[in-house]
Amino acid sequence: MAEKHGIVWDHLHLRTPDVGATALWFKQMLGADIVELPHLTNIKLGGVNIFLAKVNEGDGVNPPPSPPYQGLDHFGLSVVGIDALAAELKAKGAVFTKGPLTLRPGLRVCFIQGPQGISIELLERNPIYE
Repeated sequence: MAEKHGIVWDHLHLRTPDVGATALWFKQMLGADIVELPHLTNIKLGGVNIFLAKVNEGDGVNPPPSPPYQGLDHFGLSVVGIDALAAELKAKGAVFTKGPLTLRPGLRVCFIQGPQGISIELLERNPIYE
């Protein structure tokens, strides 16, 4: 179906009370590119556009839920050298909620907490992990 209809990722959309701080977190922690546009700051990470929308108090937006919850649970990023990356992220102060650990042969994962409690999975598929 996706092929037939040309379905590809266009963007993710994050709501945040501090667009600049959120963009900077993704740049510092994961190497995202910050894309400044007139009246907008977005980021690009792993080829995906991530739109950042400013949330002000009183906008009627609910606070972030505590995981786990129904609906979008997390997004995953494929990486190379997960243990080295995890060490770099720990040195930068990233908050780990799981791992790194080998979930099954060939799959090593960890989860970090992003701005507003966003759960981000980093995963490496490699036969060296048993």
